Amino acid sequence: MNDPNDPYETTETHLERLLGRALNSFDLPDATVERLGCALAHASSLHSSHHSASLHRATYRHAYLLGDGSSLVLWELVHNTGRDGTEQHELYAEESEARLAASRLPAGFPGFAGAGSAAGPGSTFEQEFGIDLDADLELLAALMAPPPAPLPPMYVPDNSADHARRVLRRAENADRPGDGTARLLRSAFAHHITQVFGRQFRVAGKDAGFTLYEHAFLLLDGTERSLWEVEHTATPDGRHMCEVYEAEEDAREAMELRARVR
Repeated sequence: MNDPNDPYETTETHLERLLGRALNSFDLPDATVERLGCALAHASSLHSSHHSASLHRATYRHAYLLGDGSSLVLWELVHNTGRDGTEQHELYAEESEARLAASRLPAGFPGFAGAGSAAGPGSTFEQEFGIDLDADLELLAALMAPPPAPLPPMYVPDNSADHARRVLRRAENADRPGDGTARLLRSAFAHHITQVFGRQFRVAGKDAGFTLYEHAFLLLDGTERSLWEVEHTATPDGRHMCEVYEAEEDAREAMELRARVR
């Protein structure tokens, strides 16, 4: 079905609205966006949905008929994890990417009960300075804990060089990998994504999520190279932010630093 609010919406208008509201439309492959320029017709349908006390999410399938007779599908993830529960939209070219993004969404925020310390939750010290000492200690301990033994990566050939380009492009940290790494990863022909760490915590009196991913790439010469991506919402306005590093220890240090920022 097309947009229920406007069943006569043109495909061009539909695409403008879809791309305009998506937080990550810049992350779509350039080839996909170019092909959408010749879309003649479209159909949208609800693919899946999940609703709980704290999380509402839905995935929509948008199918397009192109001018050359071929078809193209976009997957839209809609969820309420924005600031103050506002609705957010994300777009993906592959269903697997939409499923992975959905799995990253928080299911709720855990509480942090004090352990009987003199400055436990609700104490005058914490109320005055807005600090939850037990939560901070738990967060730092988790960030600094050694990772579990990784399973051998199962590499999948899936436009891996373009995946590496998109990971590097969305990195916002000033010390992200440079042009040398980008050139090297152009020879990637297979990759594997592993979630190494993921927790929700209270940081500076606000709920914040920290997730660490390893993007492992297999290059044409048989060597392996990894990018370590930190996703977090420990920003002043709760905005989702991505940082990318070449070493796991640098990524974990960045998460620890973000957790300490007041």
